[in-house]
Amino acid sequence: MGLTWRQVMAWRLRCHQLHERAPAASEAEVVTAIGGLHAQIFSSAELSLWARLDGLAAGYLERALWEQRRYVKTWAMRGTLHLIPAARYPVVQAGLGTYDHYLKPVWFRNFGVTQEELELLIETVGEALGDTPLTRAELAGEVAKRTGSESLAEKVRESWGALLKPASFRGRLCFAPNLGQNVRFTRPDRWLGRFDPVDPAAALTDITRRYLAAYGPATREDFARWWGATPARAKALLAALGDEATRVEVEGAEHWVLADDVAELTAATASRSVRLLPAFDPWVIGASRSVDALVAGGARSRIYRPQGWISPVLLVNGRMDGVWKHERSGKRLEVRVEPFVPVPAWARKAAEAEAERLAALLGGALELTWEA
Repeated sequence: MGLTWRQVMAWRLRCHQLHERAPAASEAEVVTAIGGLHAQIFSSAELSLWARLDGLAAGYLERALWEQRRYVKTWAMRGTLHLIPAARYPVVQAGLGTYDHYLKPVWFRNFGVTQEELELLIETVGEALGDTPLTRAELAGEVAKRTGSESLAEKVRESWGALLKPASFRGRLCFAPNLGQNVRFTRPDRWLGRFDPVDPAAALTDITRRYLAAYGPATREDFARWWGATPARAKALLAALGDEATRVEVEGAEHWVLADDVAELTAATASRSVRLLPAFDPWVIGASRSVDALVAGGARSRIYRPQGWISPVLLVNGRMDGVWKHERSGKRLEVRVEPFVPVPAWARKAAEAEAERLAALLGGALELTWEA
């Protein structure tokens, strides 16, 4: 069966709730559907919700996370910070628990520890994070006291958290509200309460299925990049779905998709949709980066930047037609849009309406600039 990228983009827009905004009350369902919110920049996570929900108030996500505990903030897919819905966390953590890239000799050489030291650190972190959240410095002090190793404590103090990520994958660590400017950590079972463990194999099957439901049709390389696995491992996980998944051609290239979604994909038709997606938006992260149809004007390098930076994008009918930025200046909110290609009048008008909505969310008089 042959599909076009136009059909794929029309279908994915619906999967990501970018064809029309859902009510704010649908927040948990929307975030679960797209696999969580990328939270390297917290304000971007909120804007990812804003792009998909109607009636979102400023500060909504922060309250949902820190006050209502409806999310877990942790290092998740690809070792990047995510907000995972609380109800979904046990499955995601069980899948992350199968990560083994940090158990390779090259990893230990790069980070200057042995496997024994890493295992000791993971267990010690879990033991230290009891009833009271700890800052990084406090956690490092506990590690030094409990292990007698100042070198391990120093690893905890490092700002990138490379040696704390394995503890998060194992379910020993997640984030707690900051203490002033200081990051704090707790344990997931302290944050959410006790929860039943999930079988890792079943978790991986569920994660793979849900990935295809939001980001399919996809290649094994697409899935490998999103989950943080080798292409061979990704292929095995896709194949493990059995008859639930099938292969289709998208403009001549083989992709995987859920068998139950093929009919909807085939019938998908484009609807006019324009969004200002923030940096690190799940749509952009999950896009097939080798496909020219998804990025206008061959401008991929302006979106997928060095050091893993993902730019905010102007999305028109599912295609990334430009980048944009915003900045507060006094009582003004300055928004600058840089399209890669000429933007039709209807899309320009829709983008301007999106900028007005952004100004209403963030506060300030809009000052919108289009740059050639």
